[in-house]
Amino acid sequence: MTRPPAAMVPLRFVARMFYLCGMPKRITDNQLIGELGEAAVRKRFLSFGFQFDPRSRLEAGIDGIAEIMIEGEPSARMIAVQVKSTRTGNYTGENDTGFSYLLENKDLDYWNNSNLPVILVLYRERDETFFWQPVNAGLGPETRRLVFSKATDVLNRDAVDRLAALTVPKAGFGYYVPPLRGGETALVNLLPVVLPAEIFVATSPYESKRAIAELFNQQEPPRFDWTIRDGAFWSFHDPRIASTRAIVDLDQVEAVETRELAFHQDIDEQNNFSFLLRQTLRHQFGNDLAWDKDGKLLYFQALERNQPRTFQYRSAKNKTEADVVNVVRHPKTPEKISFVRHHAFIPRFECLMDQWFLMVNPTYHFTTDGLQRHSYPHALLSGKKRLDNNASLRGQVIMWHRFLTGYERRDTGLFASDNDAPPPVLRFDPFPEIDLPTTVPEDVWGKPKAKGKASGGQPELIPS
Repeated sequence: MTRPPAAMVPLRFVARMFYLCGMPKRITDNQLIGELGEAAVRKRFLSFGFQFDPRSRLEAGIDGIAEIMIEGEPSARMIAVQVKSTRTGNYTGENDTGFSYLLENKDLDYWNNSNLPVILVLYRERDETFFWQPVNAGLGPETRRLVFSKATDVLNRDAVDRLAALTVPKAGFGYYVPPLRGGETALVNLLPVVLPAEIFVATSPYESKRAIAELFNQQEPPRFDWTIRDGAFWSFHDPRIASTRAIVDLDQVEAVETRELAFHQDIDEQNNFSFLLRQTLRHQFGNDLAWDKDGKLLYFQALERNQPRTFQYRSAKNKTEADVVNVVRHPKTPEKISFVRHHAFIPRFECLMDQWFLMVNPTYHFTTDGLQRHSYPHALLSGKKRLDNNASLRGQVIMWHRFLTGYERRDTGLFASDNDAPPPVLRFDPFPEIDLPTTVPEDVWGKPKAKGKASGGQPELIPS
């Protein structure tokens, strides 16, 4: 076959070939700074012992995978990392303390499908800074804007515990944070209860509501540290020498060992004993603590209307005091009182093995003047909880321990007890302490302005 003459090759094809062969290759500055940023971030992860595996050029929004290492051993805990790099530019709203960064919707959509926690790392060549934040994809439009702190969001060795916490599964009954740094001592918010040796049992012709009405008809002040269930009366005090004689069959009163009822196998009997413990607690501290039925909590009573109250006690090391009733005045008109805040706790008794515990969940109660319950306490409680941190929570737990155990009551004016007063029915041992293998990061427990709901009915570890 004869080769066609050159004149038959289309001119546009020749021009195209000349253009492709003659065009010089160019690498943009954005490509360069992107490569430099990924290399710098990889070096930064390696510097504090993590592995970092970059992805291929086909990546669509994740530049590398970081693996948490524990003393040089791989943990199979992975974090997806996206790097954003710049040479000299300032971030949005940047000042000496922080800045913000707006994420793109397409990135959020991509990260939302990830089965790994995703973090964003910002690298700036000018000052060799590395800042990072976890990306909570798929939780609403407000998550597009990340707020960075120049004090706490630096990617360095101090961030390893926060990074490790991201890989911990949040489902299930509990989780373990890898011991990447030194440990600490934690308090468990469970006070061991020292039970009295005897409990008084009797029969009663009344149900609880009728028994309460009958007590109010007596000349003596009524007392409610008892329980009646299915005609059976229980109390830690002898009803024959108290106002409760009116609601029992006196010839049926008997003292038995407390252990016979305290550790009964029947769950209903345990619940009844738990209720008796709570009623006894309320009666024992009735001069100082009041019961709020709606919140199911005990709170420090105000001694007078619109008057603060303090409690002096010894903390872990030093003698201190707490404003257990705090009068908060209006910021613009100080003569006007906005609300009164009372230290409080939600009492819950639990039997674990052969020991009863009082679970102390610190919280707050709000009134308008120290006496009248506030109509809208939830917003006030939420705002106050956001300001609490580990140190304040630990301080509250210690304060309640000091008060409930009578640790300081002999030496504190307002709380001093009468020398002729009967000994307390319920006594409490110190909180158990646990040596944690790692220092718990502040982010795990909730930092100010980012904390979640108040704690519920589960024991808490209060780190030091």
